[in-house]
Amino acid sequence: MLKFIFVLLAALHLAAQAQTMSIEEYSPKSTLVVPQHPVARAKYPFIDVHNHQNSTMSKDKLDQLVRDMDRINLRVMVNLSGGYGDKLAKGVQNLKGNYKDRFIVFANIDFTGLDDPEYPKRAAAQLEQDVRSGAQGLKIFKNFGMDLKDSKGQRVHVDDPRFDQLFETCGRLKIPVLIHTAEPWSFFQPIDKNNERWLELKTHAGRARPPEKYPSWEVLMTEQHNLFAKHPNTKFINAHLGWYGSNLAELGHLMDRLPNMYTEIGAVLYDLGRQPKFARQFLIQYQDRVMFGKDTWNVDEYPTYFRVLETGDEYFDYYRKYHAFWQMYGLELPDDVLKKLYYKNALHIIPGIDASMFPE
Repeated sequence: MLKFIFVLLAALHLAAQAQTMSIEEYSPKSTLVVPQHPVARAKYPFIDVHNHQNSTMSKDKLDQLVRDMDRINLRVMVNLSGGYGDKLAKGVQNLKGNYKDRFIVFANIDFTGLDDPEYPKRAAAQLEQDVRSGAQGLKIFKNFGMDLKDSKGQRVHVDDPRFDQLFETCGRLKIPVLIHTAEPWSFFQPIDKNNERWLELKTHAGRARPPEKYPSWEVLMTEQHNLFAKHPNTKFINAHLGWYGSNLAELGHLMDRLPNMYTEIGAVLYDLGRQPKFARQFLIQYQDRVMFGKDTWNVDEYPTYFRVLETGDEYFDYYRKYHAFWQMYGLELPDDVLKKLYYKNALHIIPGIDASMFPE
């Protein structure tokens, strides 16, 4: 009788725990048994076109970073957080002075004195100086279009004409512009039971983009696409699949309409890995326009990218539950497409990378 009581109490305790467990705590382990082919190291050396590092990091940290890069076959990293002026020059000197061919640094924009009539000319001149200091591209952060305001408190649009001279300079110097505009569409929607990113917005409330504070996703995207069309001689790398990872057909239409627009897969693998058939078809069709990117640096997260891109595995975990509560599937890309995604497209678009470090 006593044993029965203990068993009953234990069962009641477990039932109580189940009833009080939050959705954030729920983390089921799949019982599905399928072939597994984890990939610890990329099949081909690759270029990560979307990363963020402190360019002036110490030699010890830089050495460790390169060791980690070697472990996963990351041959060249593009640091998008280069800054401008003296900061840019010092960062380039540090990275390339220690590892000449392993790092690319992109410059950023100085928005000081935005309303000054001389600002367009000054911004373009600063970029030219940064290129002379070693910058090989320009990175536009997501504040551009969402949070950046002029002296009157007016939002600066993505296609603001004050930056036309700057973007034309990029085209003349033949350096690409990697631009992050807006955020995922769901971040602009009501945080309710229908929002696919509800868990992320609940655990990271600051990522929401409510209409009383921000323009709509559609407005931002329209401005960005206007920018691309306005500067046809400048190559733009539209970060994060342009936030069209969940609508690859529309992304394809944009590719067709805007031949100077390229893209990369940083931080949006969760969309590719849940639609393996269509994503594979898309990446084959637009194999000359898509590059590898990761965004945040965590060496242990890269193998999920390799597994999605290289294998035909089914139903395996993504590395961040709040990004994707669904499972991943492999695309098993053909080798010629994989090489373009991993390094050939970046070699074509970003100047100054030593092509001898990569296979033909």
